Amino acid sequence: MTATDPALTALAQGWCALSALHGRIEAHIERALQAGHDLSVREYSLLDVLSRQHDGEGGHLQMKQVAEAVVLSQSATTRLVTRLEDRGLLERYLCPTDRRGIYTNVTEAGLRLLEEARPTNDGALREALDGASKNPELAPLVRVVESLNVPA
Repeated sequence: MTATDPALTALAQGWCALSALHGRIEAHIERALQAGHDLSVREYSLLDVLSRQHDGEGGHLQMKQVAEAVVLSQSATTRLVTRLEDRGLLERYLCPTDRRGIYTNVTEAGLRLLEEARPTNDGALREALDGASKNPELAPLVRVVESLNVPA
């Protein structure tokens, strides 16, 4: 295949459309979360991921797993955890079975903020998708997103 191959051009255009949709959605949610709850999209995502931990087998995530879930590097995730810990929204503790491991839990204040912010996040997502669905290049992607049935 060459750089002018129509299949590559279509693939690149598809990627650009997907990237544009993601950027629009993230920016819209970011503005809503900042205005309503003083939270960034990344902070909300981190609280959400950590709130889903449980005490059963494999229920607590290691920092590498958390970083993958919020799509950040481990160092950026650690800095984000520290910021939220400083705000009293997260707390760290030693793994009871491996003293080298450190886990992070959402505090009661963090859970309250997450529950307050969830309707804002969900509403902003719906607004962003509705707006994007009016764009002919993004509408097919919106339909795909809306058709996904991903388990929580």
